[in-house]
Amino acid sequence: MSRKSADYDADVIVVGAGPAGATTAYHLARTGLDVLLLEKTAFPREKVCGDGLTPRAVKQLVAMGIDTSEAAGWLQNKGLRIYGGGMRLELPWPDLAEFPSYGLVRKRSDFDEMLARHAEKAGARLLERTTVTGPVTDESTGRLVGVTAKPSREAGSDAVPEEVTYRAPLVIAADGNSSRLSVSVGLRRREDRPMGVAVRTYFTNPRHDDDWLESWLELWDGKPGQSNLLPGYGWVFGMGDGTSNVGLGLLNTSTGFQNTDTRALLKAWLSGMPEEWGFVDDQQVGPVRGAALPMGFNRQPHYSSGLLLVGDAGGMVNPFNGEGIAYAMESGELAAQIVAQALARPDGSSRERVLRTYPRALKAQYGGYYTLGRVFVKAIGDPRIMKLATRHGLPHPVLMRFTIKLLANLTDPRGGDAMDRVINAMCKVAPAA
Repeated sequence: MSRKSADYDADVIVVGAGPAGATTAYHLARTGLDVLLLEKTAFPREKVCGDGLTPRAVKQLVAMGIDTSEAAGWLQNKGLRIYGGGMRLELPWPDLAEFPSYGLVRKRSDFDEMLARHAEKAGARLLERTTVTGPVTDESTGRLVGVTAKPSREAGSDAVPEEVTYRAPLVIAADGNSSRLSVSVGLRRREDRPMGVAVRTYFTNPRHDDDWLESWLELWDGKPGQSNLLPGYGWVFGMGDGTSNVGLGLLNTSTGFQNTDTRALLKAWLSGMPEEWGFVDDQQVGPVRGAALPMGFNRQPHYSSGLLLVGDAGGMVNPFNGEGIAYAMESGELAAQIVAQALARPDGSSRERVLRTYPRALKAQYGGYYTLGRVFVKAIGDPRIMKLATRHGLPHPVLMRFTIKLLANLTDPRGGDAMDRVINAMCKVAPAA
């Protein structure tokens, strides 16, 4: 049931209707709260992504009641096919009680709109083409109590839309890596946390219906064997529609990161692919596009003075593998649960006590794991360690099964096998920061 007063336009305002914002809005609306979801673009819209979902993200879709069958337009995959050190290794997704044993592929233009419409069906009010221009704060407390926003100019019209103010007791920033709303209230990116960059494009490709996600672990900053091995990987994800999503991701932990031309690196990497795979200019579909990957809680605090951060706005990309969608959706669900409980209490200290549990809950869930991830990305920034890992790790299938569980964060939290228990223990003892 909505709890807004006459002073407010909604119970909660969610800024950004990507996976984090749409999932948050869906779960909030399901509790009966009046949710205003503001999106600066119009659906469908393109986002830079590998378009691949691990079982961790699939679990969230299932929990939201979304049909993940191939009949509903998804391409399911069995696991990872890894290339490196002169080897090719297929690693199925682990068989777990906590997560399904399959991943999915779907273009973000379709995926994001589906999630946003799902939130609408649950009762959220979605306003597209509405750019949030700044925060609205209470002058006496400094607390965020809304946002200002400007609708886009309608096609063919010379009229300049007027800025609108929307008010709510709580605002959720789901506006991605740049998170202008967070920056406008003083929450800036932490420079001591890793960042990644990803570039991708599409190719018409005979391997478009491959039911494995492919990961290539050797990216060189020059000719293979005559240069440094970079901390990152390339991917080929079949889309099932006649095209493959092809791209690469790099970490900023290597010494030459700032001088690396990722688009040129992508072209050089693809030039070494078999000719029959069709990764050539005349089969490319669309331009190469890039995006930043904010990792390991690189913007904090995740709650402060009426504002909660979810997904990329809070730097929740997995440092181990660059996955962001699963954590965007999980943090959205967690934020919605806590906000619903908070708004059931009177405004004041009782409500604040509930809201302050959100950062603690995030750290309890991801803090130790992200700390391990930061150690990992710092280590592989050394080309010698990266080379050692690819050359000597891949020949050991047991080690690689452990690695896929660690890198994809796929373990059973209670019980599980020996690998699960080791990984869970490592995450528990690692300090959350």
